[in-house]
Parts: sequence; structure tokens; C-alpha cells
Amino acid sequence: MFLKIFKNFSAKRIIKKKLVNSYSDVSDCKIKTVGILIDETDFNEKENLVKALLKSGFQSENITLLAYKNKYKKKEELDYLHFSKKDVSWIGTIDKKEVREFKAKEFDLLIGYFQEKKAPLLLVTHNSKAKFKAGFSNIDKRLFHLMIDTPQEDYAVFVDELVKYLRILNKL
Repeated sequence: MFLKIFKNFSAKRIIKKKLVNSYSDVSDCKIKTVGILIDETDFNEKENLVKALLKSGFQSENITLLAYKNKYKKKEELDYLHFSKKDVSWIGTIDKKEVREFKAKEFDLLIGYFQEKKAPLLLVTHNSKAKFKAGFSNIDKRLFHLMIDTPQEDYAVFVDELVKYLRILNKL
């Protein structure tokens, strides 16, 4: 147990150091591809979130979902990309192939749909090559370009606010 706490502490310390010198450039391109990073530990309605995005005009083939959960069951079969805290190394890297591909993909929009500051989620968000990042306002302001203050359970309100501000910013 002590080693897990130390590993988590080490990863958070590395993130904090990286965020000090972070500079995020915002592109002016229209949003076509969307990456969604969800904390499945706290939020189980990922299908409804994706449906709300589809109703707002996004295309299903342009949406990629990556889910994080503290611990997955061994026999649990999942049909979407996922990772857990066991995939995080001591030096704050995630070596799972699917996560590396997700971080390397240049999404037009990355939605960080999590409200708790967990080291693996912060690592993926920070290291993502997404051109525009949106998420909740209670997470570190250096991670996101657009922060929305809604409860996590109200995914419809979150999507409505996101679309409203993306239209104001002329990204849709």
C-alpha cells in the first residue's frame, strides 16, 4: 500500500513540475475530431455523453473515447479504449499502446470529463497533442483552454455549454 501511495505522489509531483513551464497555443481551426477522456470511476454514463455530442452535430466516426478506472476486473470485457492506475510508471509515463496512440493523435478537441485530480488523467491531458482542450473548472487551469463549471452528472448541460462556447469562439 505504501508503494502505491508513493507511486501516485511521484506521478503528481512530475505533473506539477511539467505544468510550471507549460505553454498552450490555441489553433483557429474548426473542430472535426474529438477525443474524450473519462474517469469511469466516478461517471458511468459515457454512452449518454457520446449521444449528447452526436445530437449536437459531431460525427460518431470522429469521436474517440478513452476511459480511466482505478481498477478493472480481470474478466471484464470492454469494447472501448481504457487504462488504469497500474499502467502508470514510477516516472510518470503511461506505456500502454492505446494510451500512447490517444495522446499522440492530434484531436481538434479534447474533452477532459473528470472532476477529481488523478495523476493518470492529468498526465494524459497534459501530454495530449490536442489543439483545443475543454474540461471542468475545478481542475488545474493550466490544462484546459475552456473550463465549464457544471456538475459531472449533468452531461447534457456540459455538452450544451461546450457547444455554445465553441460557437462563440467560431470553432463549429
